[in-house]
Amino acid sequence: MVLYEPSRLYTLRKWINIKWFPDAYNTSAISSVLKLPILDTFLKDRTLVTGVLLILIFAFITSYLTSPWRKLPPSPPRIPIVGNMSQLKNKKWLFSSDCKGRFSEVMHLDAMGRQTIIFNSLKSAYNVLEQRTGNYSGRPRFIIAQEILYEGLGVVMMDYGELWRRLRRAAHDAVSRTAIRNYHPTQTKEATILVSALLEDPQNRHGHFQRAGASAILSILYDYPTLESSNEKIVVDIDDNLNWSSRAAARTSVVEFFPWMIHIPQRFAKWKREALMRAAQRYDIFLRLFDRVRADIATGGERPSFSASLLRNHDRYHLSEREMTFLSGQMYIAGFETTSTTLMWWTLAMVAFPQVQRRAQAELDAVVGRSRLPTFEDAPHLPYVRAVVREVLRWRPPVPFGVPHAATEDDWYEGMFIPKGATCLANIWQCNHDRAIFGEDADDFRPERHLDEGGELLPGPIETNQEGHVSFGFGRRICVGKYLANDTLFISTARMLWATTIERVLDENEKEVVPDTDTFIDMGVFIHPTPYDCRIRPRFPEVVSILSEERERFKGD
Repeated sequence: MVLYEPSRLYTLRKWINIKWFPDAYNTSAISSVLKLPILDTFLKDRTLVTGVLLILIFAFITSYLTSPWRKLPPSPPRIPIVGNMSQLKNKKWLFSSDCKGRFSEVMHLDAMGRQTIIFNSLKSAYNVLEQRTGNYSGRPRFIIAQEILYEGLGVVMMDYGELWRRLRRAAHDAVSRTAIRNYHPTQTKEATILVSALLEDPQNRHGHFQRAGASAILSILYDYPTLESSNEKIVVDIDDNLNWSSRAAARTSVVEFFPWMIHIPQRFAKWKREALMRAAQRYDIFLRLFDRVRADIATGGERPSFSASLLRNHDRYHLSEREMTFLSGQMYIAGFETTSTTLMWWTLAMVAFPQVQRRAQAELDAVVGRSRLPTFEDAPHLPYVRAVVREVLRWRPPVPFGVPHAATEDDWYEGMFIPKGATCLANIWQCNHDRAIFGEDADDFRPERHLDEGGELLPGPIETNQEGHVSFGFGRRICVGKYLANDTLFISTARMLWATTIERVLDENEKEVVPDTDTFIDMGVFIHPTPYDCRIRPRFPEVVSILSEERERFKGD
């Protein structure tokens, strides 16, 4: 067989020139190259051409067989172009045993070319994100959520670096295990108001949880006065801005996959105009709150707060006003929703598992009695009450996927390749329900798993940093406000258990209605329980008067 002949070579040259270079026939660079004597000689030598082709084929096969990309973790079938986008957005599937069972403890998803590694077991997530935290402390690029809405200054979404370390150090010092004691009076007051509101209007418990979460975090961050309801302007303004962000994340996700779109002029991109407008609104809200604290410091009237700590120590952390303003604002966003969502799941657990509620109340009666409300000083003597909080955070993590990490360099885990730049996600839901760590009953709600035989609180498994769950994340990016969150949840739930009985409602046949604990509403980053009914009543006659006396004591604070 003749591979090339002069006549065919001439035809090839002519076709190339006419097809792609019609105005440059015999003058184009392509034509000049094809006319070179050395190329003519090469193409006429069939043995040489065949040898080169074989070498190229061999090199291609060798490169393919030795490429680390062939060793990516198992992956579900992909759809052309979009890849595994549908699986990445399907929380119900990602939380299912089918996901982990079919695609191993570590899974690879390709979403429009963006490589995502998901850790479906606590062992794999801990070994990679915790023990190798130096390689996984980065963040993927977030164009809307970070670069526009926070001008690149949001500490949660910020990539690892010097500025992140300074912001993190400032936040840690303000909400460290020692510093949070300054906020106990605020947390105690808000818990008391919450219990009173639940007894007065039990059907609006969702609104009460939101008010309590917002009021407590605003007071802690800015020494803001107690909110009377979740409809106050400051809360409505922030919620409106955050709700837009959640909706926009779904509509503008294409921008995250095609970053060049950030350079489109505003007049041609409605999404960009609106995002910039919302960013300005968000900063204005946070700045007004921050300026209140600055004014109080100037007059000598400030009380302990997160923002006051930043202002008094800004030289130590070398932070600008804008950086401090965004830091306080993002702490609000992280703390408010996490607290209120966890209280929703906690209440559902009390309705679904009344035996847990009764045991916790028996412990409170034994330690606290019925003549006063529980306090933070009682916490060491209330291991079961604290175990219930731990179990809620394990059983129904408010942020079931955490915040994405990014691999700084290529890495390997148990023979699987993790490429540099890959988005790495801990499937917090699967990790918290890992049977290898929590036993065959990992899907059950059982606070006893956190107690020893004597009923004392156990340190959690080492893979959970002794928390008993991994809902606060891993490594250097673990939630900086975890001590604050634990304290808020303890005092709120302890006072609710002491003062109220939370019961199932009855149907038309006078039978108790057991709420559904397996379904949820996907709120984007967070998940909420499916709506359910319950009754909330005082646990004993003196509750109302004791609560009233306690609230009187807080007046004027």
